[in-house]
This record gives sequence, structure tokens and C-alpha cells, in this order.
Amino acid sequence: MTVEALRERILRGDYPDGEPLRQDALAEELGVSRIPVREALRQLEAEGLVTFSPHRGAVVSSLSLEEIEELFELRAEIECDLLRRAIPKMNKEQLDRAVEVLDEFEEALHAGEATRWGPLNWHFHAALYAPANRNFTMGVLQKLHQHSDRYCRMHVLLAHGGERSAREHRDIAAAVERKDPSAATTLMRAHILSAGCSLVGLLKEQRGLKLSAPSNGR
Repeated sequence: MTVEALRERILRGDYPDGEPLRQDALAEELGVSRIPVREALRQLEAEGLVTFSPHRGAVVSSLSLEEIEELFELRAEIECDLLRRAIPKMNKEQLDRAVEVLDEFEEALHAGEATRWGPLNWHFHAALYAPANRNFTMGVLQKLHQHSDRYCRMHVLLAHGGERSAREHRDIAAAVERKDPSAATTLMRAHILSAGCSLVGLLKEQRGLKLSAPSNGR
């Protein structure tokens, strides 16, 4: 429960990037002793949400803009490869499961239930890739999704990316249903990279950096 409470606060932005996480204050806030707080912080360190500094103790992890770009580019490469492998093996029941999760995602989106967006987004993507039977790769990808979860929430909440994301999910699912790996992977790559670009632009504004002039490239 302590891990879940702290994870939710970080992902929601209650504790911003670089914020010190004092164990005694967190224990008092959550009504627990320092021991579960310390264990929870170590778990969140393993998930990439918390970093331990020799001088400051636990702090909320902060990704540079370059690292965020790298994160979404890496996701695009891995996810398109998994999707390409999965489509020829996917049966109707597996696709139906992915669509069911997408229905749940859209319900949570319309209800404003932010805590469900990240997990449901992951479950939709994971359902599409499951037929590829690449368990090690899926484990790596799940970690990348955990790293990007709070930024995806920012995209939905602050950049109004939720409706666009839902439409893109539907287009991807339709291409998968047609057994068209070329179209599906093209849509998936654009879906992931455009979300990354929007986030970087948003974070540049938040961090007070001057937005670079738009180019003709991605």
C-alpha cells in the first residue's frame, strides 16, 4: 500500500522531478512507520521513479529532454518489432481482448480516472504484442512504459492528448484486424513518436526553455 501510494503521488505530479523525499515526512503523511517507506522507496528506485543521492537522500527521478526523446524512440523500435511479429500469430480472441482493454481505456479517459490511464494503456499495447511470445523483450518494454507513465499522464492532462491517443489506438487495432503489419507498424511508430514530441514540447515550456523552430522532419 505504501509503494502504491507513493508511486501514485509521483506519477500524478504531487512530487515533482527532483523533489526530495524525506522518509519521516512521508511516514507521517501516510500514517506508517519509516520502515515501509524506506522499503517502498527502494522499490520505486528499481522502477526508475526514485533516485538516491549521497547528499540529498531519495529524490524523484528526473529525465532530461534528450532522455525522454530516447525513451520514446526506443519504445517505437521495440514495439514495432513486437507488433510485426505478433500480427501473423494473432487470433480473434487475442484481438478482442486488446479491443476490450481499449474500451476500458476510453471509459477511464472520459471519466477522468487518471490512475487507470497508464496501466490500461500498457495492457492495450501488451495485448497486441502478446502473440509474439517474446517474454524477455516484453519485460524490458514494461520497464520503459513505467518510466514513461507519468509523462504520458502529462500528455493527456496538459497537452489534451487523450482523445488523439484513443483515435490512434483504434486505427492501429483496425490495421491489426486487417492483418496489415506494414500499416499497423507505421501507425504505431507515428503514435509513439508524436506523443514523445508533444511531451518534449510541453516540458520545454514548463522548464522555461525556448522551443526550437519547427523543421520539416519528425
